[in-house]
Amino acid sequence: MMKNKIQKITPNLWFDKHAEEAAEFYTSIFKNSKIGRITRYGKERHEIPGIVEGTVMTVEFQLEGQQFVALNGGPYFQFTEAISFIVNCEDQEELDYYWGKLSEGGDEKAQVCGWLKDKFGVSWQIVPTILNELINDSDSEKTDRVMKALLQTKNKIDIKTLMQAYEG
Repeated sequence: MMKNKIQKITPNLWFDKHAEEAAEFYTSIFKNSKIGRITRYGKERHEIPGIVEGTVMTVEFQLEGQQFVALNGGPYFQFTEAISFIVNCEDQEELDYYWGKLSEGGDEKAQVCGWLKDKFGVSWQIVPTILNELINDSDSEKTDRVMKALLQTKNKIDIKTLMQAYEG
């Protein structure tokens, strides 16, 4: 039997019954992505509403080299903002792309300071890579201005606004 190298830590996302749809959605957005093995429920399984033999149980997928598993586990658990995925973006065009794609059909009330909740209830942070530099500058007046501008952001982050705050 040939062994595949398994990632040491793999996020497992619990969906009611939309694991395959979610994996397809995410892999359509991120360039370096693919769907891997799909496992189906057999005769032996927990009793889960709407889950019958042959239903997709898990979908292994990869986003930008990061392995994930999506599980159809039933309606018992929901996503919360306590866990989110950070998407680091090099420029405003990339930030706008991910924000637009991931927020499509999501919860508009959950959009603040670069955070969004997608149509499956998964939380994402769409942030510019330069943000870390701006908020970790040795000049506390600059970092305070950046944080103030960031905290006033109603939905997606505007890099130009952050840079203007940084420069004073």
